[in-house]
Amino acid sequence: MLQQALTSSIELLINKVLSLDTSEIDLNKLEQKTLTIVLSELNFPISLSVYNNKVIVSGLTERANCTINTSIKTLLALKAEQQLTELIKQDKLDLTGDIKVAQQFVQLAENLNIDWQSELAIHIGDMPTHKLMQVGKQVADKLQFASKQIKADASEYIVHEKRLVVTRSQIEQFNQQVSQISNQVDDISTRIETLAKGLSNT
Repeated sequence: MLQQALTSSIELLINKVLSLDTSEIDLNKLEQKTLTIVLSELNFPISLSVYNNKVIVSGLTERANCTINTSIKTLLALKAEQQLTELIKQDKLDLTGDIKVAQQFVQLAENLNIDWQSELAIHIGDMPTHKLMQVGKQVADKLQFASKQIKADASEYIVHEKRLVVTRSQIEQFNQQVSQISNQVDDISTRIETLAKGLSNT
């Protein structure tokens, strides 16, 4: 029941988004091609197939041209074709079958060109849409600033508070100390050799 409800909702959403695309994406390259996605969070697969310029979503895997095993987090991070191979190398994503099919689906998502502002305006009007977009931008800017600040604070804490990261000056200082100790060892070695020779001569 959950599988049927989820696949139906995904199918409806995908085709609705594709209908809003202003660039009129051509699905002919993916005609009768199937990409199956197996997510670690779900106990059933999700297959995306293209028939008659429409995306069909089901739980069938028999006709899959390509199968991806991954997690929702990794799937959301997938934003470019080249990132697909990187995630495979990092063992975050397992792919079997024709990688070109997966790349074409990724490219399809990348090339979507939707005027969300116009779409919102149709439903809620121009002024509310304008205000909503402004608020959205302000929130996005604040989140981006907060993210940068947290990363900067974390780096500062790691370097200066916990000393988990070695700085360049610390490395140079360590190298100098190693050189000094090495010279001292050489001096001691020379003295020992001199003493040994003196004892052997007596």
